[in-house]
Amino acid sequence: MYLDRYTLGTYTPGAPLWKQLLWYFLGEPLFRTHWLPISKLKVSILRSFGATVGRSVCIKPGVRVKFPWRLSIGDCVWIGENTWLDNVAPIAIESHVCISQGVYLCTGNHDWSAPDFKLIPAPIHIEQSSWIAARATIGPGVTVGKGAVLSLGSVAGRSLQPMTIYVGNPAQPIKQRAIGDR
Repeated sequence: MYLDRYTLGTYTPGAPLWKQLLWYFLGEPLFRTHWLPISKLKVSILRSFGATVGRSVCIKPGVRVKFPWRLSIGDCVWIGENTWLDNVAPIAIESHVCISQGVYLCTGNHDWSAPDFKLIPAPIHIEQSSWIAARATIGPGVTVGKGAVLSLGSVAGRSLQPMTIYVGNPAQPIKQRAIGDR
């Protein structure tokens, strides 16, 4: 590959340059800081930059978001410390999803077979009642089915079936998830 030939192809960041710069120099540092631990303020910052965010969302300190205008979060979502939402393509997180500490959601890859190392963006969709455990990674184009669990440190490079628990790298299904009644 020849990195001097790198191309974005038809890809664009999805916002004008002024908005990108405002996010990088003001919004993102305020959003990520540990000095501002209040979720409601973090939600307000995301919304002011174009994210769709539901009610009762808990965002811990240290969370990084590349492009808030490409982020959709449902109701009652928890996002743990030091999670990175690397969303060059859209990320949709439905309601009642728990994303634990240090999770990495990556929506972009490169064409390793092309001399120009072209960017290949693809969205991530996490369906309701799923749990992405600490230090797990989800790659571009993955859909996490309703109620699925991606366990500690696991890597999902392909979509996960609903109500199934996955472990490992690459993530493999180990059993069905059962949620008891109280």
